Amino acid sequence: MRVWAFWRRVIYGSGFFAFFGALFTGIFLLYIYEPSSCFDNSENGSESGIDCGGRCVRICTVDTLPPLERWVRTFRSSEGRYNVVAYVENRNVTAGVKELSFTMSLYDKDGLITERKGVTPFAPQSLVPFFEGRVDTGRRVPTQVMISYDSNPVWVPATSNDIRFTTERRILASADTQPVLSATLENASLTDARDVEVVATIFDKKGNALTASRTRVPSFEARSTEDIVFTWQEPIATTIRSCEVPTDVILGIDLSGSMNNDAGTPPQPITSVLTAAQSFVSRLNEDDQIGVVTFATEASTKIPLTADQKNVGSAISKLGIAPTDETGSTNTGDALNRAREEFGSTRHSVDARKIFILLTDGLATAPDDEPEAYALLAAEALKATGVVVYTIGIGADVDEEFLKQIATDGKHYFRAPERTTIGRIYEDITSALCEDGAAVIEIIPKPPAVYTPLQ
Repeated sequence: MRVWAFWRRVIYGSGFFAFFGALFTGIFLLYIYEPSSCFDNSENGSESGIDCGGRCVRICTVDTLPPLERWVRTFRSSEGRYNVVAYVENRNVTAGVKELSFTMSLYDKDGLITERKGVTPFAPQSLVPFFEGRVDTGRRVPTQVMISYDSNPVWVPATSNDIRFTTERRILASADTQPVLSATLENASLTDARDVEVVATIFDKKGNALTASRTRVPSFEARSTEDIVFTWQEPIATTIRSCEVPTDVILGIDLSGSMNNDAGTPPQPITSVLTAAQSFVSRLNEDDQIGVVTFATEASTKIPLTADQKNVGSAISKLGIAPTDETGSTNTGDALNRAREEFGSTRHSVDARKIFILLTDGLATAPDDEPEAYALLAAEALKATGVVVYTIGIGADVDEEFLKQIATDGKHYFRAPERTTIGRIYEDITSALCEDGAAVIEIIPKPPAVYTPLQ
């Protein structure tokens, strides 16, 4: 009986503990316990980081290669506004970020100007253009830009899909007025694409980015082509120094009496000046235009802008100093004004950059009332229209500081202490007008990819 009673107590006690154990377990599981998951902001289960690695779809940041910046730059869009562009490489073979957050920070010598935040898909094994347009900087000019990224981006397994884009043509027009880059883009794949962001960047022959623009294609059907257009608010002819962009050049030649002062037969330095000018014209490209403004007491447009370079060379050889100007003045300001008028005429090609080359051997002496101030105001008005101004000073009597102020900057001023150096200076200017080789126009649609969704 005692043995039976003992085991009865054991059975009753076990049942009691089992009942209450089950009750407490149910309450714990129902109201207290939270199973480990990939979204609980904790490192648990098989995870190798917080909600990443192990059985989680998300890849831990420490297991990925960080974004690699190829370059990041600012390009002026309009007064006080800049486009900010970066080429960033995703070196990961199978990891991407569907929405990578980034921040563009613009600086000048006084520190931070402004910041712009953005979001972009970041496909694996791809070069991705990051583009933020029309960033307002007030009156400050950015000299440095830095890009930073979300410190904890959501990396997931990703693969490049079968969408492949190719560019069939590129045509740049109206580079000196309202630039337009037209292109034809082909979707050669069997998959439709939606909301395709496309960035066009123009590089010089050394691979330096000169300017960029962006457009979007809302819907891009498979096996089809789309005509796309990139625009700029301001002229880019002077930015793109490739010979593919034509040049309109006006030569400003001093025909005042002092240009005969070296005597000789034929008279000098005027003879050397005109010979060098003819040689300069002969080196221009087929699509370039040339015009000539002469000045002494007054200025006149002797040869309007024209592509007939052969006849211009012949006409230059016939120029000379008028007897009335042998003892006349030098009206540099009027020469600048005549050039501005000619560049503003319908003869100027909208696809061409504008160059004015002023050659003189003396001081500005006309009009009588502050001739240098008059010339400097005329120079500012000319440069304000997008004209790049070169100046060449001949001989020992030149006011170099004055000619440097007339030029676009000090690097655009040349001194010719002897007439024999004029030809070489013209050659240097010819080389500076454009680069050897074509500009590279690169059009990149943002690489599409298939991202594994988070479970």
